[in-house]
Amino acid sequence: MNASDHFALFDLPRSFALEAAQIEAAWKHVAQAVHPDRFATRSAPERRVAMQWSAQANEAYRVLKQPLLRARYLCELAGVDLQTETNTAMAPEFLVQQMSWHEQLDECLDDPQNILAREALSQEIELALAHCQQAVSKALSAEQYTQAASRIREWMFLDKLTTQLQTIEV
Repeated sequence: MNASDHFALFDLPRSFALEAAQIEAAWKHVAQAVHPDRFATRSAPERRVAMQWSAQANEAYRVLKQPLLRARYLCELAGVDLQTETNTAMAPEFLVQQMSWHEQLDECLDDPQNILAREALSQEIELALAHCQQAVSKALSAEQYTQAASRIREWMFLDKLTTQLQTIEV
């Protein structure tokens, strides 16, 4: 088995544009081959190696099956650090929009019964998220990893905002 990266482990191309079924089929193939139960009667070192391969296959599947994590991983493989903890630089238009979304979220929190406001904000975020994902896909396809990293940080913000909106109880 080749474990140089998650894509190689599953014999998949290093690409953002992978289908979920393709990733799952590749994972199942590897997981079946390295499943610890297949090595139950083998020596302790062989069982340990099988356990390590199984854990690596599961981690690779966890990362590759989620588009956001897959995008982040591709940037990391290209040597681009997303600097998610320290780099908050974003396009000025996005920052202005970010402030507007936070204000709308605050209004939703203040009046959780206002379902129309929540739905409107949710639809606005979903649209922005779709545009962001499309931009990330395009940047990764063109191997413009720095540009992709910037849009991935925006995607992460939108994911967080979506989660916050979903936690509002009526």
